[in-house]
Amino acid sequence: MMFRFRRRRTAGSWTSGGSTRVGRVDLVGGGPGPADLMTLRAHRLLAEADVVVADRLGPADEVRAQLGPDVLVIDVGKRPGHHPVPQAQINALLVEHARAGRRVVRLKGGDPFVLGRGGEEVLACEAAGIPVSVTPGVSSAISVPQAAGIPVTHRGVASALHVVNGQGPFTESTLASLSDDSVTTVVLMGVAALPRLAAAALQHGVSADRPVAVVENGHTPQQRTVRSTLGAIVADAEEAAVINPAVIVIGDVARAGLLLPTTSQFAESSA
Repeated sequence: MMFRFRRRRTAGSWTSGGSTRVGRVDLVGGGPGPADLMTLRAHRLLAEADVVVADRLGPADEVRAQLGPDVLVIDVGKRPGHHPVPQAQINALLVEHARAGRRVVRLKGGDPFVLGRGGEEVLACEAAGIPVSVTPGVSSAISVPQAAGIPVTHRGVASALHVVNGQGPFTESTLASLSDDSVTTVVLMGVAALPRLAAAALQHGVSADRPVAVVENGHTPQQRTVRSTLGAIVADAEEAAVINPAVIVIGDVARAGLLLPTTSQFAESSA
């Protein structure tokens, strides 16, 4: 499905007291990639935007192609080990353009409040007296496993979900979740940290047979899934040349055959 962002204006978008243009910032969750997985509100806000400050992941490229020529698009995407626009500068950009009377959409991959630093951007706007709102998006922590036929919870298998930032330290609560058969652990931004995570979990006493799935490029034509176990995933991921973006799922929901694949959407590769 192709969406067209038709330019819209409302009186409240442009004036206050009849004369002064009032800007604002809307943090919009773009979901895992396809634009048709965004909410209707997200599409409306993009149609009203003067400026779009876009992440690398999510629907940035598809959205950019549908925006009008008068919309300023600012790319602030980050890649592993390469952050050309630091978070403080992103915050400043939002405030600067809103103070100039513009409607600013901060388009973020996934959901703004799930390891997306959206809270920091809200605080920066509030500190500057800028009106700000947050529109939720579908988090890759749920949607990318789903695209591979992996439910993050499943009756009789897993009843809780633990989401981890793979770039940070692995806490006792994370290690405890890995040891609990009723918990699914999902690691975002964790490909480089996979050897460290596996070593810490095994040292903590987590079974080497605990199922692991790595879903690469979820919701894109390049999607693939590598299934393994905690004891073998490092070697298997290396052999398969797994790269970012990828979501790591650890727990019994990741075992092959839990759900019957019903469409080619669930195509997998194995190392």
